[in-house]
Amino acid sequence: MITENNTTTVSTVLQYLVRAPKVQAEKKKAIILLHGVGSNEKDLFGIANLLPDDLYVISPRGQFVLGGDRYAWYQVDFSTGKPVYNAAQEASSRKLISTFIDQMKAKYQLLEVYVGGFSQGAIMSYSIGLTNPTAVKGILALSGRILEEVKPLVTKNDELKQLNVFIAHGVHDNVLPVDRAREAEKYLSAFGMPLTYHEYELGHTISEKVIQDINIWLAN
Repeated sequence: MITENNTTTVSTVLQYLVRAPKVQAEKKKAIILLHGVGSNEKDLFGIANLLPDDLYVISPRGQFVLGGDRYAWYQVDFSTGKPVYNAAQEASSRKLISTFIDQMKAKYQLLEVYVGGFSQGAIMSYSIGLTNPTAVKGILALSGRILEEVKPLVTKNDELKQLNVFIAHGVHDNVLPVDRAREAEKYLSAFGMPLTYHEYELGHTISEKVIQDINIWLAN
């Protein structure tokens, strides 16, 4: 079931947490935050009260159980020393998250939705936004990368040019090296979309400065 302002509501395709706007805006907007592998919906929801007061902040749980309270959008095998991901699971989660976005739009009467995430959540955010740019207003990619297998699914068009992108990455990231972010910036720049790019003196994490820059980007 879903926790919403300490009440229980009807189920959707994904279990989620939501923080309703603290102030009412003329245009209803939301940011959907996707957690990384091995985490859950409570992780990024921890920054909900640090984000703009006029937004719904929605944090769903990945569909694949890794054990305990750990979930993923798709499983990754590191046994060979090089990450090998389950492409079928990634495609399944991409479809499921897209359906979830539609459900959130209908439920909360949203006119604008941003999708963002950390690590694997950032990877999924790239995939969803780039393959279905009319579904969201923008992408927030925190310490992520663009899957090579998704690139053939991306069509250069006017809708893609309207997609706003925020990229944040630590230069000391030893999980997903900063080169991944630089590659994404180069790839996306070719589409002519509005792009904001930041590097930080960080590892594989999110800092207060990252959140400050997200708020500036959302305000603009």
